[in-house]
Amino acid sequence: MSRTELRAAGITDPTLQAAYLRCRALNAHYGRTYFLATRLLTPAQRPAVHALYGFARWADEIVDDLGNGLSVEQKAARLDELEAALLAGLAGRPCAHPVVAAVVDTARRYELERELFTDFMASMRMDLTVTDYATAADLARYVRGSAQVIGLQVLPVLGTVVPREVAAPHAAALGEAFQLTNFLRDVGEDLDRGRVYLPADELAAFGVDRELLAWCRRTGRGDVRVRRALAHLVARVRAVYRRAHPGIAMLAPVSRACVATAYHLYGGILDEIEAVDYDVVNRRVAVSRARRAAVALPGLVRALTARLTSGDVRRPVAVPPSHRPAGAADHRLDVPESSGRRYTSE
Repeated sequence: MSRTELRAAGITDPTLQAAYLRCRALNAHYGRTYFLATRLLTPAQRPAVHALYGFARWADEIVDDLGNGLSVEQKAARLDELEAALLAGLAGRPCAHPVVAAVVDTARRYELERELFTDFMASMRMDLTVTDYATAADLARYVRGSAQVIGLQVLPVLGTVVPREVAAPHAAALGEAFQLTNFLRDVGEDLDRGRVYLPADELAAFGVDRELLAWCRRTGRGDVRVRRALAHLVARVRAVYRRAHPGIAMLAPVSRACVATAYHLYGGILDEIEAVDYDVVNRRVAVSRARRAAVALPGLVRALTARLTSGDVRRPVAVPPSHRPAGAADHRLDVPESSGRRYTSE
């Protein structure tokens, strides 16, 4: 199937094929819910989504892998190297990094703005030094680069039936909703990394601070104040999902089932948080396989029907051979095994 996807997308260069296949493997291994939803796209669309996921995942691993023993300065240097390779590739120079090679090719094919990637890298750098956020506005500045731009990167791949700028705010909101959901699910794991991705002022309104969260994590005990604060934040994230929802109907018909499936599966994580009475400091909830199947199978039917009645979305812009990165197969492909806060999903 992976080779079929590459052929459908018009990716025939062997080096680029290897780069895209590596990104696909990253998505399949780490982003289970996301990968399942991606299967509902047309074969021609999937390689680009895998490339965008793979690049985000790679940067995330530089920041969040706890087992590599790198200092903050060393991680910052690696992020600088990654961004330099990206910008060089976008400028048309050869690229030896396989994940960057694939994302550069995708950016050229779908005419993605450079700022969507530089904003993302800026948020990755924040993770090296920022450990908490005083207000929701402070967190929103981080989420702009770490999540909203992901929705905007994917939007041209999905295609729209309205002008792209009309659908863009909804795509950004969906990226934000997914990441805020991850923050709520991963409170305990983020504490282990020394971070809190919940606005301190909103926690304080319920009598919660970092020390109380750390005490709950350390002792394995719950606290009613924490549960009330998390219930408030779950309600706020549901409002972000509501802002995002009108955008699904704005997508090309062949893309709607994929996004609707991801929308409901990620929203299901909030249901699971509620089901455990918001006790997520000491456990990590997950959407069951049965629920995944119950959501994904009807989505598959809708996706196949849309392909038969609507045809494919527009083909991406072809990349001239002179702009295609070379030598990607020579770069080391391993990504360290870690939980991966942002782009791993159950």
